Amino acid sequence: MSKYDSLNAMQQEAVFHTEGPVLILAGAGSGKTRVLTHRIAYLIEEKGVNPWNIMAITFTNKAAQEMRERVDQIVGFGSESIWVSTFHSSCVRMLRRYIDRLGYDNNFTIYDTDDQKTVIKEICKRLNIDTKQFKERTLMAAISSAKDELVSPAEYKLQASTASGYGAQTIARVYEAYQKQLRQNNALDFDDLIVKTVELFQSCPDVLDYYQERFRYIMVDEYQDTNTAQFKFVSLLAEKYQNLCVVGDDDQSIYKFRGANIGNILGYEKVFPQAKVIKLEQNYRSTQNILNAANEVIKNNEGRKDKTLWTANEEGSPIHFRQFQNGYEEAEYIAGAISQKVREGIYDYKDCAILYRTNAQSRLFEEKFLIANIPYKIVGGVNFYARKEIKDLLAYMKTIDNAKDDVAVKRIINVPKRGIGAATLGKVQDYADAYGISFYQALRQADEIPTLGRGSAKVRPFVEFIQKFRSQIEYLSVKELLEKLIEETGYVDELKAEDTDEAKARIENIDELISKAASYEDDAEDPSLSGFLEEVALIADIDSVEDSDNRVLLMTLHSAKGLEFPNVYLAGMEDGIFPSYMTIVGDDPQDMEEERRLCYVGITRAMKELTLSAAQQRMIRGETQYNKVSRFIREIPRELVELGREPKARTITKMPEPSSSYARMRQTYQKTSFSPKQFEVKKSQGLSYGVGDTVRHIKFGTGTVQAIVDGGKDYEVTVDFDKVGTKKMFASFAKLKKITE
Repeated sequence: MSKYDSLNAMQQEAVFHTEGPVLILAGAGSGKTRVLTHRIAYLIEEKGVNPWNIMAITFTNKAAQEMRERVDQIVGFGSESIWVSTFHSSCVRMLRRYIDRLGYDNNFTIYDTDDQKTVIKEICKRLNIDTKQFKERTLMAAISSAKDELVSPAEYKLQASTASGYGAQTIARVYEAYQKQLRQNNALDFDDLIVKTVELFQSCPDVLDYYQERFRYIMVDEYQDTNTAQFKFVSLLAEKYQNLCVVGDDDQSIYKFRGANIGNILGYEKVFPQAKVIKLEQNYRSTQNILNAANEVIKNNEGRKDKTLWTANEEGSPIHFRQFQNGYEEAEYIAGAISQKVREGIYDYKDCAILYRTNAQSRLFEEKFLIANIPYKIVGGVNFYARKEIKDLLAYMKTIDNAKDDVAVKRIINVPKRGIGAATLGKVQDYADAYGISFYQALRQADEIPTLGRGSAKVRPFVEFIQKFRSQIEYLSVKELLEKLIEETGYVDELKAEDTDEAKARIENIDELISKAASYEDDAEDPSLSGFLEEVALIADIDSVEDSDNRVLLMTLHSAKGLEFPNVYLAGMEDGIFPSYMTIVGDDPQDMEEERRLCYVGITRAMKELTLSAAQQRMIRGETQYNKVSRFIREIPRELVELGREPKARTITKMPEPSSSYARMRQTYQKTSFSPKQFEVKKSQGLSYGVGDTVRHIKFGTGTVQAIVDGGKDYEVTVDFDKVGTKKMFASFAKLKKITE
């Protein structure tokens, strides 16, 4: 039996049609990754295409890694030559080789959002722009949008000259100064990675020709999320051989705010008139009831390509809908429902996910989960690489790698404190500006700055420190360099001296960074400091989700794309929350269509059970709002929805039905989740540990007993845990075990 026989008819057509432009409209859960990997195998095994002539591009490192593993598995020998990576990683590899053609050094730095904000703030100060009127993030968003559309600073300035109002002209001034500063710092932001690669292709025909010959077959995943610059990048690459296969779902285009242009997928046949269009509509993930609900919601959009998801899976449970009086009761119900399902062995914690429209909605769930001892993880919280101690050490490494990076140099010149004051730094900057050199170069010439005086003596040790490390790059591994940096700066020693819980957590983070450096060196073909910094810069939030973590995941609907869970809760389904108030009162129907696509994405994350919840009143920015049930729920036919009680298939003892819907839900919650029998207290007959002993808790790990109080019915034990801080608990519930030395 051929490996292709396991594909359905439409999947086979997508695999076997290899020549010319192809548009694969892949509905949610329709096996598009499987199609892409089999297509690559078919090209190599049946069509005789060289592995190094194939390129597969996706958006996240997680998706690229998954595709890489599956390609290696199905293709076998030679698969390592296939270029499987994200847009940004692909462009970085090309720019590392050829960006000197555009006047940059090849060891450029990649700026994250915080670095960009620092540069913008300095520029606003220099140009006397009021950041209360023009916020840094607003300016950054405007510049990013311009880059997404391949609008250069000069073109933006020209457009602004004819625009009414002062805003566009101010943005044009900042954009021009920002790009000039980045160039001087030998740095690129994320948008530049794409823009500069397009610029490289357009200005260097020989470079473009090299990559066109190299990549004769190009496949792009999640095509609905591409912006104008990304489309230009792939269309230039595919211009010579036209073998561009794009896979996507216009119904899942939800990143307009990041510059995604849904017109790229809706208008694909206009750009490539000979394109073959193939629809994948069979879903392998969800029950038919969940798909019916998704189909009914999304069909209300006009700007879409017609397709209907179906499955050979069972019909499944109806969609559950619960409406509560407020957000607290909503969170309480969901916490209780998850506890019950885990207790009954129906699901593990990791099988459950709570999705919501805005990050602010997570707070109530966190509070309820802490009370109910439900392990959870918020996706898209503070990124590991955005923490202060990590950014400080990375700034040292960036300075050693690329001393032109003014942002990195200024961040660590007084870390640890070296007594270099703001006045001294200002004089160095003035000198750098006057002579058109980098800030670090000016520091190296501190003795020649006449206004600096005795300040130059404080600057000199810092420069010598950096120069010493720069001279050792070729002799030290990345891990050795990082460990030596930590030792000689005394960074960890200072944290140890603080001796606080926060300081201990920071030391743990630094240890994790060392582990990251070690694993990078194990995995990289040709490890280098530049390569390590590049890999760190390209890591996305969602890539940190570990499949092995047995926790409930809490995340926004945008973060949930690409994931799937047996049991999903879509919370806050009210007009004004989802869809948002601004979308409802706005005059652009496309915004409402994007919100509906976001709802479609949320519904199709569910595999077996989907619960939609709403509150009659909700506290927003300190004020109580009264909202109607979301129009998206009203778009789901009544026969697909079960209101307020468990489906008949569930083997749970039925209770007398209370009069009101909410009272019924409240009573069900109290009985099933916290029955008196469940929490019957049996006092421990003496404890095997005492105050000062080290103990282990099955969930919280190790800690030290701080106090024991005899409460009559049970002992109340206070433990200071290493990872989660101080907790009070009853001995009979805690089941603490003493750790003997």
